[in-house]
Amino acid sequence: MAARRFPILALVLLLTLSGCLAPFGGGGSPIPVGEQTPSVETSEASAVDGTATRPPTATPTAAPGGSNPWGDDPVVVAVSDAADTGRDWTPMVREAASYWEENAERYAGFPVEYEVRPDAADPDIVVEFVDAVPDCDGAEDAAGCAPLVTDRRQIDRPETVSIRTGFSDESTVLVLEHEFGHTLGLTHSDAPADVMASRSVLYTTARPNASERAFPWGDDEFTVHVDAANATDPEGAREQVRHALNYYERGAPGMPNNLTFTFVEDPAAADVTVSFADESPCSPNAASCGATRGWDPDGDGAVETYSNLRIVLVDLDTEAVGWHVGYWTAFALGAQTDAEKPEPFRDASYRERRSEWWT
Repeated sequence: MAARRFPILALVLLLTLSGCLAPFGGGGSPIPVGEQTPSVETSEASAVDGTATRPPTATPTAAPGGSNPWGDDPVVVAVSDAADTGRDWTPMVREAASYWEENAERYAGFPVEYEVRPDAADPDIVVEFVDAVPDCDGAEDAAGCAPLVTDRRQIDRPETVSIRTGFSDESTVLVLEHEFGHTLGLTHSDAPADVMASRSVLYTTARPNASERAFPWGDDEFTVHVDAANATDPEGAREQVRHALNYYERGAPGMPNNLTFTFVEDPAAADVTVSFADESPCSPNAASCGATRGWDPDGDGAVETYSNLRIVLVDLDTEAVGWHVGYWTAFALGAQTDAEKPEPFRDASYRERRSEWWT
């Protein structure tokens, strides 16, 4: 068996975590709570949308002429669902093969023809779909891996192209095109950059949105930062925040259990931030504003899991701080409507908001 003399190249996974909601900034729709009316608007804030559409490719300098290391016959490609996903990968492999049939001469300097036969007995290339890409020249989080073929003497049939599962159809095709490019001798510095760059934005298959999840966070351990510099009574305000969060740690009715809240000094390290303002950042006459931000790995324009909750309290009496923090905590834990929230946050009166409701 001939010894391999070519490097193995990987497409590094750069899973897009777009869809981050910028609280109270342009593009978000933060939600106000007024002190004048007990009925509180609770529609979810909008998410920044994201797409996997590729940018236009600049016209490259023509690739130097060369010979196809695979020869003049069609390159036979077999397909293996090694991860046993049950997905039909063949159409995606064919789409990637068609891309290079149309573009190989332009970018690699020679034409190529493929014959995709999923169960081919004696293929030139086997595309295997795996849960995790095997070691690929030390690359971590690789989305795909393929040999860099520049000479026919390097080829030891069948060569293997590994593709990680879990991506959307469009992202899977992009990974396939990238790895097929390596088998044609193209490196990460070659055109077309939108296909051959070492890092690409990839989206997962469809996932439930945060609004559809019983618990829309990645874990139940929260870090909290309180900026009470603008509070009328900073220490009293902090104590109110503690009461509100302790209410959830003890197990609030209808809310997730085993929650923990740890206070931190660095706001950048906090999952939950609480601050005080003289004017509302979200709507006139609001007594508090809350906004979540999170990740959109499947690129559908809606957040799948939250990463941060920001609460801003506007010119509040100290005694009402805890209620507003508790209200927004329930919202961020998945209680989108007041009917879903614990009883203290349903149609609470002015006096009830200032009571020791957490006892």
